[in-house]
Amino acid sequence: MERIHVNYYSDIIYRIRSGESERQIARDLGICRPTIHKYKLKAQAEGFLQAAEMPDTLKVVESLGPASQPPKTLSSLAPYHAVVQGYVDQGLEMSAIFQRLKEQHGYRGSYSSVRRYVPQFKPREVEAFVRLHCAAGEEMQVDFGSVGELFDPQTGKVRSAYAFVATLSHSRHQYAELVFDQKTATWIGLHQRAFEAFGGVPKRVVLDNLKAGVIQALVIDPVLGEAYRKLAQHYHFLVSPNKPRTPRHKGKVENGVHYLQRNFMAGQQFVDLPSANQHLRTWVVETAGARVHGTTHQAPLAVFRAVEQPALQPLPVEAFTLCEIRTAKVHPDCHIVVDYSYYSVSYLRVGQEVEVHVHERVVQIYAGQELLRTHLRAQQKGQWRTEMADYPPYKAEYLTHTPAYCRQLAAQIGPATLQVVADLLADAVQERLRSVQAILKLAQSVGAVRLEAACQRALYFGDGRYRRIKEILNAALDHEPLPELAPALTLPQAFTFARKAQEFFRPTAEVLP
Repeated sequence: MERIHVNYYSDIIYRIRSGESERQIARDLGICRPTIHKYKLKAQAEGFLQAAEMPDTLKVVESLGPASQPPKTLSSLAPYHAVVQGYVDQGLEMSAIFQRLKEQHGYRGSYSSVRRYVPQFKPREVEAFVRLHCAAGEEMQVDFGSVGELFDPQTGKVRSAYAFVATLSHSRHQYAELVFDQKTATWIGLHQRAFEAFGGVPKRVVLDNLKAGVIQALVIDPVLGEAYRKLAQHYHFLVSPNKPRTPRHKGKVENGVHYLQRNFMAGQQFVDLPSANQHLRTWVVETAGARVHGTTHQAPLAVFRAVEQPALQPLPVEAFTLCEIRTAKVHPDCHIVVDYSYYSVSYLRVGQEVEVHVHERVVQIYAGQELLRTHLRAQQKGQWRTEMADYPPYKAEYLTHTPAYCRQLAAQIGPATLQVVADLLADAVQERLRSVQAILKLAQSVGAVRLEAACQRALYFGDGRYRRIKEILNAALDHEPLPELAPALTLPQAFTFARKAQEFFRPTAEVLP
C-alpha cells in the first residue's frame, strides 16, 4: 500500500462516508484505487464509517497514519532518487523525466512508475476548510440516499427505494420520506411536503446536481430545470447547487442521510413503502428530533420550534399547481400524446423528445428551458389542441384556406378570378380545392393585376384550370388584348331533306316471305 500524505486520511474517510465510489476518490486524489479500498476496510474496522458523526482528524491520522501502514514495495526508481530530484528541481515534466532516464541512465521501468514516484517531490498543499454557520431560517440542504429494496403495493413488486432528507442548517431538524424514484415530479412533491411539514420556507436551498433540479452542473453558472425554477419562484427561495463532486459543501444533510441509513433503516424490515414512511415520520420526531446533536449539542426539534420555525418565510397562499412533468415524443403529425389527448408542437421538433408540464388548467411544452407551446388542458380523452402555426406553411394552407376563404380572397383580386374559383369549386365530380389554392397563390409571385388578366383570358377561351392560367402567365399573354368575338353563323330556320325517304326503302309488298 503506497504512502500517502497524512492530510488525505480524513478526506478519504469523509468521501467514503458520503457515498463516493473508490474509483472517483482515487481519481480526485491521485491515489491508486487498491490503496483507497485498503483504507476503507481499515476505517470500517476502526468504526469510523459507522459513527454518527465524522471522527476527529487527529484520531483518524493516529489510527490510519504512517505508523499503521504495512511496508511499502521499493520503487524501480529508488536508485535514481537524486537524479529524479534534480530533474524535478529543473522543472521537467514527467514525460521528459521518463525519456531522459531511459536515454541517459538506461532506465527500463515504465512510465506509470515515474508518474507514481515523482509526486512525492511535490507534496500537496494542506487544504483548509471553512465551516459555515447559518442563521435560523437561512438554509435547507436536500439530498437522496439509497435504502435498499421495499415492496411497492402499486406494482406488486420489490423495488429499489431512496430516502429524501431535507435538513435545516441551523437547528439540524429534518424532513424525511422514502420514495421509489428521483424523477422531477417526485422531486417537486418532496419539496412541497417538506415545506408544509416545517410550516415555512427557508431563504436558500442547497442541493446536489440532481437532474430533476439541475440540468447542467457547471461550476460558475449551473443551469436549473424549468420546473424547479418555477417552484423556487413560487415559494421564494434561492437555489444553490453544489460544486460538482464536493459533497462536503452540504455536509449537514449528508450526515442526516447517513444517520437515517444507520439508525432507522439498519436492521429494520418493513411490509411496504407506506408502512415504512409511517414509521419514519415518528422516528424523525421522537428519535432524530429528540437526540442531542453531535455538533450543536442541542435537540434539533427543540431548537427548530423555539428559534428556526418562527424565522422561516410563510407558505404561499396558493399551492403550487404543477401536477406532473413527463417527457413525450413529437410524432410526424406534429402532436404529442398526454393522457390520451393530443397537443400540437412545431413541425421543426418532429422526432424529438420534449418536456411536458401538466398543470390543472394548461399544458406547457418545453425543449430544455425554451417554452415551445402552451395549450388549454383537454377535458376528456381524444381531444385535439392544435395551433395551425405548428404545421409546415405549405401544409397548413390546405387546412386554413377553406372554400369560403378562397372565395373571399378571389373577390378581393377581381371578378374574373372570382368566376374561375366559383366554377372550379362548383365541380360536382372532382374536388378542386387544391387547384383553387394554387391559382390564388400565384398572386404572391405575379401580383393581383396580372392574375386577374390571366383569369379573364382563361375564361374567354373556356379553360379556367390552374395549368392553363399558369401557361398564360409564363408566356406573358395576360398583357395581350383579347381577340374580337367571331360573328355567329347564320343557320336556316328549318331543315329539309333533299330526297324523299321512300327512295331509300323498298315497298312492303316486295319483302320476300
